[in-house]
Amino acid sequence: MGSKSVEDLLEVSTGVHFSGFHLDDLEPRSLGVEQPTTSAAESVPKQPFVIGVAGGAASGKTTVCDMIIEQLHDQRVVLVNQDSFYHNLTEEELMRAHDYNFDHPDAFDTEQLLDCMEKLRHGQAVDIPHYDLKSYKNYIMPSRKVNPSDVIILEGILIFHDPRVRELMNMKIFVDTDADVRLARRIRRDTIEKGRDIRTVLDQIRGMHTLIRDAKTTKHDFVFYSDRLIRLVVEHGLGHLPFTEKQVTTPTGSVYTGVDFCKRLCGVSIIRSGESMENALRACCKGIKIGKILIHREGDNGQQLIYEKLPNDISDRHVLLLDPILGTGNSAVQAISLLIRKGVPECNIIFLNLISAPQGVHVVCKSFPRLKIVTSEIENGLNEDYRVIPGMGEYGDRYFGTDDDEQNVISQI
Repeated sequence: MGSKSVEDLLEVSTGVHFSGFHLDDLEPRSLGVEQPTTSAAESVPKQPFVIGVAGGAASGKTTVCDMIIEQLHDQRVVLVNQDSFYHNLTEEELMRAHDYNFDHPDAFDTEQLLDCMEKLRHGQAVDIPHYDLKSYKNYIMPSRKVNPSDVIILEGILIFHDPRVRELMNMKIFVDTDADVRLARRIRRDTIEKGRDIRTVLDQIRGMHTLIRDAKTTKHDFVFYSDRLIRLVVEHGLGHLPFTEKQVTTPTGSVYTGVDFCKRLCGVSIIRSGESMENALRACCKGIKIGKILIHREGDNGQQLIYEKLPNDISDRHVLLLDPILGTGNSAVQAISLLIRKGVPECNIIFLNLISAPQGVHVVCKSFPRLKIVTSEIENGLNEDYRVIPGMGEYGDRYFGTDDDEQNVISQI
């Protein structure tokens, strides 16, 4: 395998300090069969050394792979990207491609990846698909022919998910990068490399935000554009639910392969502003059960649970928690804590809202790191009265058309 063994090179590489690396399995498994002293050993193919490189989207996995390849310049090295094994999107999925969850394990054809790896490990050349990230197909461009090599680098965001893929690896590397840095990189990459018009989407959302934030906007227009934004948030939140592949027979007698979303689902609205989001949820999920939580607010320091009515089997369901405004986060923490006491796993809760203050996001995520928050805009912060700024005023009053006196009566119940 050249003048230096892969083990020697990897031992040297571990002496270099890579910021954000978490290395495990540093003691590599044997690269192949034991070397007999006879010349017959030359006819026995050697097993390649497999390195797995995982990490969040835009974390710098490609850069790490390039560094490894540079250090293994004396070896035959091949890079296999998990992105090459995305499933082709169906016509229905193409219509909602921007809502498709490409970061879910089911988005990848893992069986095809395993088949390619098995052939490479046994000395056979393979054709790696070239997935086109603009058309969401793998047959638009010619595949890449890959020959057997001494070292195989497997790279991808979920390359550690399937235990069968992990078992192939002699070494695993996870690239840990700050989420804000990854987000900035991903937006730039998606707009340039994937042809996604993020600016157009953001401009449309910002236009609706401009209308609902304007103090002169009528109640009718406020409700209309709030409902449009809420619908977008709800649909995006539903995209984070687990789904499985499902085949159905069409009226033409053909078989259509699609997906079946999680049916064990319910909504929970934080009274009373959260009730403004219920219609959008019902429009997207026919017949969905919706529970209620009422929390009495006293400034920023006191929250008291007044009332709750939740489905009896809520512990077995995924929960969409509804509240259009995330301010300090204290009321949200109360509501989420109640759901967890009722047996709902933290990872099964998705918090949906229209606007979020950074302070509230921090409080919620620090307390419940496995929970997901879906929002349409992050605010500047909170003022001295703990009100979201720039905000949109008292959301419940503007949406339901109540005045200050009526609001005060409700607050005292």
